[in-house]
Amino acid sequence: MTTPSTTAKIRYEDVEAGAELPAQTFPVTRATLVRYAGASGDFNPIHWNEKFAKEVGLPDVIAHGMFTMAEAIRVVTDWVGDPAAVAEYGVRFTKPVVVPNDDEGAVIEVSAKVAAKLDDDARTVRVDLTAMSAGQKVLGMSRAVVRLA
Repeated sequence: MTTPSTTAKIRYEDVEAGAELPAQTFPVTRATLVRYAGASGDFNPIHWNEKFAKEVGLPDVIAHGMFTMAEAIRVVTDWVGDPAAVAEYGVRFTKPVVVPNDDEGAVIEVSAKVAAKLDDDARTVRVDLTAMSAGQKVLGMSRAVVRLA
């Protein structure tokens, strides 16, 4: 089986387990959520209607889980230089990203590190991500398998 090609800018030989990727922060406002809802087709009112969100037991409007997941993986795709280099990606949603209706909204803080070099032939590494918002871990078991150059 041939290994799919990638335009990754990071070489497998240049990476060691434990290497930290550049951390990033991603602001999230109610306007961000409305734009994401339009793009994704997910108009669930918990993502835009404060009254509804509170009626169903949430503290406020929350960000879409898939939006949160997508923002987090940007740390990896920006580092590797090619979104197609991400061969696998999975998370567990642990806490919601609460987005208040103010000028600041919320912030998702993402850090990541190379947890292991997996396969010399496939040139893959496992990257573990940590995503936090308002001091709480919002994604658990956040891991990506990435094919390097």
